[in-house]
Amino acid sequence: MRTVAAGTPCWTDLATPDLDAARRFYPELFGWTGRITPEPGPAGYTTFRRDGRAVAGAGPPADPDQLPVWSTYVATDDTDLVTTRVEAAGGQVLVAPFDVLDAGRMAVFADPAGAVFSVWQPMRMPGAELLDAPGAMCWNELVSPDPEGAKVFYELVFGWHPEEQPAGGPGYTGWRCGARIVAGMLPTTDDGGARPAYWSVFFAVADVDATAARATTLGGTIVTPPRDTLLGRRAALRDPQGAYFSLLRPAADTP
Repeated sequence: MRTVAAGTPCWTDLATPDLDAARRFYPELFGWTGRITPEPGPAGYTTFRRDGRAVAGAGPPADPDQLPVWSTYVATDDTDLVTTRVEAAGGQVLVAPFDVLDAGRMAVFADPAGAVFSVWQPMRMPGAELLDAPGAMCWNELVSPDPEGAKVFYELVFGWHPEEQPAGGPGYTGWRCGARIVAGMLPTTDDGGARPAYWSVFFAVADVDATAARATTLGGTIVTPPRDTLLGRRAALRDPQGAYFSLLRPAADTP
């Protein structure tokens, strides 16, 4: 079972050393409720819900030295086949395929430029039960110093077809999977030492400015202030532990 087609971002979760803080910050920011996975599930793993539907997760990092990070998961019908494609296309297997109990099968990879992403092969747990709605994941965006290399890699791995997207601005690429544009890509800009390649997770909100301001009162920081783009009004934030994420009010939702 799944809620989105293979090749489409289907889930996101946060790896953080302070789960208690995450369980306070994000429900206050997005109106989420949290349910801790009972044993023998991953220790302390929390599924966040919006209006009773799963939208994201949070758990402890696999490596104690890992920086807090939101991860993008792409749906697949065959995690092991994707692993073979990643290796053939020059990427790295960071975590080999494994079963998450009876919930699904996953693996973690890095593309040739170092951007980390995961795949999810659903079993009992299909992924997000709510997408593209306030308080839910609505977009995923790769920032890469090697856009041309990324175009080759992700087409080989997921069958994505890169297309220029004028709505995203100069140099913006949309990843087409079947009939839909499922994600985007921006070239890395010189912004004073940011990560050279990474996937960013966007959450939809009704009011970007108010949500960004609310995040600061909860201990978060604004990395990129709210601004209008052809994709919609957006802002980039860090939570109190430093995990990077973005807000978006899609242009189609703007009065």
